[in-house]
Amino acid sequence: MRYFEIVAVAEYLKGFDRIRSAKRVEDNTLMLELDRKRLFFDMSKGNSKIYIREDFVYAKEYGAPFDVALKKRLSNVKIKKVSVDPRDRILNIEVEGGTSYKRDLLVLRFEFLGRYSNVILLDQKGVVIEALRHYDDSCGGREIKPGKKLQPPAPMKRAPTAHESIEDVEEYLKRVYKEEIDKKLSSLKSLRIMQIEKKIDKLSQILTSLPAEEELSKEADILEEEANLILANLNLIKPYQKSIEIIDFNGERRKLELPLEAKSVPDMANILFSKAKKLRQKAKNIHIERENIRSKVAFLKRIVSRIEKAKKPEDIEIFFPKRSSRERSHKNRNYERFKIGEYDIFVGKNEKGNQELLKRASAGDIWMHIKDIPSAHLIIKSPKKTPPQEVLQKAADICVDLSVDRSGDYLVDYARRRDVKIKNGAKVEYVNYKTLKARKV
Repeated sequence: MRYFEIVAVAEYLKGFDRIRSAKRVEDNTLMLELDRKRLFFDMSKGNSKIYIREDFVYAKEYGAPFDVALKKRLSNVKIKKVSVDPRDRILNIEVEGGTSYKRDLLVLRFEFLGRYSNVILLDQKGVVIEALRHYDDSCGGREIKPGKKLQPPAPMKRAPTAHESIEDVEEYLKRVYKEEIDKKLSSLKSLRIMQIEKKIDKLSQILTSLPAEEELSKEADILEEEANLILANLNLIKPYQKSIEIIDFNGERRKLELPLEAKSVPDMANILFSKAKKLRQKAKNIHIERENIRSKVAFLKRIVSRIEKAKKPEDIEIFFPKRSSRERSHKNRNYERFKIGEYDIFVGKNEKGNQELLKRASAGDIWMHIKDIPSAHLIIKSPKKTPPQEVLQKAADICVDLSVDRSGDYLVDYARRRDVKIKNGAKVEYVNYKTLKARKV
């Protein structure tokens, strides 16, 4: 971040009386809530920035010692002084908190120092209370640890100067966010769509390789005929014989390859009959397997469509939650897990997936479905509390986007799983429900 930007933000902050709260909202991003305004400090190494965004939704709660210190020390504190170090890109916000009996003077220090960028909370004596990043004295020559007095960084070779000015700081910081998001969004869309299209290609290859019902039935007929030929020629076949030439039922000479795993000659026929039976069963159900794969492809294509229309990176990363070490591979799973903030949501890819979700959901989970038309079933894992309205709305939007292809307005019903009764397969009846509106763009 450039020095003149930090100076402009410092002047802007002087117009506020209090910090209502300070909390980490992403791994490297701190949010300051100031009288009806929110300022975001992205302290990523080598790419730090300050911005304003008006579309923020809480996505994750952090509980590290740094986050505990922010919550405890910077809740509704008075801003006493805002300054910029004349020697470097460092913003200091001095605050006063506590009670009428005991006042605490603290400094919230933002160091925009490239790979050593940091947020440090200091007491009035300059001792570190907590920091976003801890360093020992081998890192940049400074030790940054709780309980240690903070030493200043090595000064820049040339003193910085605020050679530019910013007329409207708010609009400037909003533009910083938009430019960063546009750049990040474009790159993320390309990456994530490519990942999904690889999955679509694999499924399409499997679909193409599936045999036709006629082929399977024909192969079963051949096996049954060979089994009957073995039974008709029991006296000519010796145990453990690999092949035999016989006259078939049409009077033609024919060579049979005999199953090596058979323990006796009659067992050879039984093995072929068994294989024929499995092939007939497969022929009977191959359309189900084919439709199952097609539904998975359609599901993935709808995710791609939603990614293409996403306006924020968070709207994309919903579909790519981190897998826990205990979570098993889900390559062949008929439902998918996503994440909205702290809530796990599960969406059926097909009817089988919908059935599985209905069975595995807990009584207190939230169930969703588009009103009066076939759709994916969606489950929000929330046995102990009701998700906030923005989570419910986003889940309803996802339910619609991953269920239908036609644009328009839809109604999505939701209820606790305990109020949903399974009638047949994935068909249900439900009571005590509420309805949300969702639009497919």
